[in-house]
Amino acid sequence: MSVRGNPAAAAAAAGDALEETAEELLARVAGMVPAAVNAATAAAGFPGRWKAIAAKLRTLPARLSDLSSHPCFARNALCRELLQSVAATLADAAELAARPPGAAGKLQTQSAIDALGASLDVNIRDCTLLVRTGVLSDASTPPPAATKADVRELLARLQIGHGEAKGRAVDGLLDALAKDEKSVLSALSRANVAALVQLLTAPAPAVREKAATVVCQLAESGGGVCEALLVSEGAVAPLLRLAESGSSLAAREKAVLTLHRLSARPDAALAIAGHGGARALVEICQTGDSVSQAAAAGALKNLSAVPEALHLLADEGIVRVMVGLLDHGTVLGSKEHAADCLENLTSASDSFRLAVASDGGLRSLLLHLDAPSPRESAVRALGNIVCAVSPDTLVSLGALPRLAHVLQAGSTGAQQAAASAVCKISGSGERDMKRLIGEHGCVPPLVRMLDAKSAGAREAAAQALASLAAHPANAREARRDERSVPSLVQLLDPSPANTAKKYAVACLLALSSAKRCKKQMISHGAIGYLKKLTDMEVAGAGELLERLEDRGRLRSIFSKS
Repeated sequence: MSVRGNPAAAAAAAGDALEETAEELLARVAGMVPAAVNAATAAAGFPGRWKAIAAKLRTLPARLSDLSSHPCFARNALCRELLQSVAATLADAAELAARPPGAAGKLQTQSAIDALGASLDVNIRDCTLLVRTGVLSDASTPPPAATKADVRELLARLQIGHGEAKGRAVDGLLDALAKDEKSVLSALSRANVAALVQLLTAPAPAVREKAATVVCQLAESGGGVCEALLVSEGAVAPLLRLAESGSSLAAREKAVLTLHRLSARPDAALAIAGHGGARALVEICQTGDSVSQAAAAGALKNLSAVPEALHLLADEGIVRVMVGLLDHGTVLGSKEHAADCLENLTSASDSFRLAVASDGGLRSLLLHLDAPSPRESAVRALGNIVCAVSPDTLVSLGALPRLAHVLQAGSTGAQQAAASAVCKISGSGERDMKRLIGEHGCVPPLVRMLDAKSAGAREAAAQALASLAAHPANAREARRDERSVPSLVQLLDPSPANTAKKYAVACLLALSSAKRCKKQMISHGAIGYLKKLTDMEVAGAGELLERLEDRGRLRSIFSKS
């Protein structure tokens, strides 16, 4: 029986090894190599396999010599553990080679020889890793702010040994992350990340789950550097497999959460799409738990912002899935990501706009605007598709009162998007649409928006008002508001940064038929602005200037008489 398979023998060997110095242990292991080579050469049966074993054994002296030459050899626990592992492998080789033919079944013997070859491969690889990759030095030098667990040694252990030992290293790393995340992140290297990525496909489900937990934490806390390393070291493909078919809910959730985080990077989004991730994420949106569903929706939202991934999303029915989430998402996060995704899709092409309009997306977006503080992306998505829908449909589904609600209660960004949508609907050519928009109370909040801090919001409000004021009822509504004329005059500022000036001119032209309004315009300095805008050939500026100057001349004549 091998040392590995005999607990008593293994314990005795470990006890003996602990009493040896590193140099003594190295000498003992080096002395075991010739006997193991001779035994493998003389072994009966399976000559091809034993020849390969002997060839591997012959490479060990050079590896052990390189290891003993390293300045950190004598004081490093990893070296001692590796030498103990090599000693156990050599003992197994000698014992297995010495078995008489027929002592075990043919398949059993073949399997044992293959396992011996795999152990030798691990030992040889670990010797190389310790010497050539800097792991040995890392594990011997504590970080500046050392924790109780040696972070560098834990990270080194991810790269050496068998799966069980690596699993214990992941346990220690999770504990270290919980105690001092900053120290772990500062010590992390590309090789450590590569080792963690490999553990995402470890045979043991528990190791895969723990590795997924560590990777998720690194993606969330490590910033762009960790994200870039994970992508470049090939984390996307194993994460997708875990997300689809991980052995536990926790593993699947951590994988999807990591994919969501990574997908914010365009290179990662393309990698996810290229590995068939669109289909997997769509499936999770439809069948996953609330955490996984929200994370998958967030990842799909990020993919929808990458033009190269759009055709793959279309093939997987992304519009139907996002509309479904907007209606029936299990948590608010799912609904918000769905709205963001629909905004991206409807901004991309007419085909997506038509698909959203025809797959029930208009109704779903409108219902989403009923929230006390409507989400900006939902308003923008609505604004993107209003031109793909008939005005009668918009009216029948209640678009106008909901847009008025957004203008009243939404954030600045949502109000700006609503004002743009109102402008598009107003310009649809439907005879009564401007009147209907005004009757739903859109004019007063648009007037208030003229004083918004955001230049984009001011421009959107002025543009919408310019369109609506073409209807007499809306013009009268604007005149009744004492803030309208002063705010519009301020938007005549000829500065290049003011993008609302041409719309302000159009609004003021619509209001200038009232003497009171013209008087207000003059008193707030409109003539000075208009002279500059006329020189700049801003549409309508000359006409409005003439009206106001005529008013000024008349007032001067009457005052003299």
